[in-house]
Amino acid sequence: MDEKSRLQIRRYASLEAMKADEYEYWQKQPAHVRMDAVTELTREAYILKGIPFDTLRLQRTIRRIKR
Repeated sequence: MDEKSRLQIRRYASLEAMKADEYEYWQKQPAHVRMDAVTELTREAYILKGIPFDTLRLQRTIRRIKR
């Protein structure tokens, strides 16, 4: 299959119609596909900010309280 047959262009009458179609598309996707997309977008945002994505980790604070 050539590249042109894989690409699809849609025209929408309004921004609301476009957003509704996009929302419907993502609702049809399985959870793991949506999570992969979130991870990819997050990685791209960090790259644009110049922050290495792979060095970021959740920071945990451990406190010990004596009673």
